Amino acid sequence: MAPTYTISDLAKEFDLTTRAIRFYEDMGLLQPARNGPAGRNRVYSARDRTRLRLTLRAKRLGLSLSEAKEIIDLYDSPRDTGVQLRKFLDVLVVHRRQLEDQMADLRANLEEVQEHEKEARDLLLKMEKKIADN
Repeated sequence: MAPTYTISDLAKEFDLTTRAIRFYEDMGLLQPARNGPAGRNRVYSARDRTRLRLTLRAKRLGLSLSEAKEIIDLYDSPRDTGVQLRKFLDVLVVHRRQLEDQMADLRANLEEVQEHEKEARDLLLKMEKKIADN
């Protein structure tokens, strides 16, 4: 018998709130079975657990949930692995470029802060010297 998980099991394992898991479910990333009165209890499969792990990995890479879903769904389909890998590479290339642009902006910002810091130190030194000379 294949392992199953409750929403609490997954929340604890991945350090998430049950609300976050339900959100991923609403986004179509997870599709638990339902049982109990009126189908209130969610039963997650090993597949759901893997999809959750892949979703969180994609988030750490900075991908949007829709990008993550698109890539994860490709792996669920019987398509050629080449198609899946090309799509994944396309998404990664775009994301890498965005990160490089952000890094360039951060470097420029850091240089500006360092310049202002140097100017402020120079002014403070001049003020302190003027006070000492009086």
